[in-house]
Amino acid sequence: MKKRFLLKTTAALLAACTLGLAQAQTTPIKFQLDWRFEGPAAFFLTPVAKGYFKDAKLDVTVDAGNGSGGAVTRVASGSYDIGFADLAALMEFHANNPDVPNKPVAIMMVYNNTPASVMALKKSGIKTPADLAGKKLGAPVFDAGRRAFPIFQKANNIGSVAWTAMDPPLRETMLVRGDVDAITGFTFTSLLNIEARGVKADDVVVMQYPDFGVKLYGNVIIASPKILKENPAAVKAFLSAFTKGAKDVIANPAAAIADVKARDGIINVELETRRLQLAIDTVINSPSAREEG
Repeated sequence: MKKRFLLKTTAALLAACTLGLAQAQTTPIKFQLDWRFEGPAAFFLTPVAKGYFKDAKLDVTVDAGNGSGGAVTRVASGSYDIGFADLAALMEFHANNPDVPNKPVAIMMVYNNTPASVMALKKSGIKTPADLAGKKLGAPVFDAGRRAFPIFQKANNIGSVAWTAMDPPLRETMLVRGDVDAITGFTFTSLLNIEARGVKADDVVVMQYPDFGVKLYGNVIIASPKILKENPAAVKAFLSAFTKGAKDVIANPAAAIADVKARDGIINVELETRRLQLAIDTVINSPSAREEG
């Protein structure tokens, strides 16, 4: 009896030690999205839901964001280890903060070209980039399209504009309401949000940056120099698990939206499935992406 009790106790202790060792070998990673939990967030939420990060000995926490600029800043501050941000926003941060010691670096290209665009309602009379001169534009301060607008402005000889900042959920509402003349944003984000507010796509003027002389890469996965130096194996494992999950998302976008809904139960599943498919078709599995590999 005593021997059986001793064996059971020893086995329990060994199991506890093994579990503790396994947990000790798991690397926690805080990941900052560029935006809210919308369709494209599936690329990071699906590998979490399917256990791909866990299988790679990573404990990944994915948080929603409010723009690429914010994602870059938070990784630079050390609040997050890895993030997702527009490459132009990352370059701007480097240019404006040469002395910051923990400047994030790009480690994987995800969006082969920028999805940024300027959008206006046709009834505003805005038809071309030149028509934006003297107008009131709106976007969150960290919006990638807003950060890259000076490039778009210069490429199209646009006169001065006035900017209005707002929280992300209010951007399209303010455009539809007439509080601003035009907005910047990712096409697959703002165009569908405008539709959701009762405006037909045919009644929206969309000026995509690549179509107007602004050939930029889009979003990249960024990492802090700290984690790259201290745990490069974890970063490599993260990218491998992400890639595995991304293939699943591309193969079955409708199923992947369930992983987004698990994080934000009030999303419109049909709308977010369309948004995800649009992102896949235009900036991820696009003809140019396949051509360039």
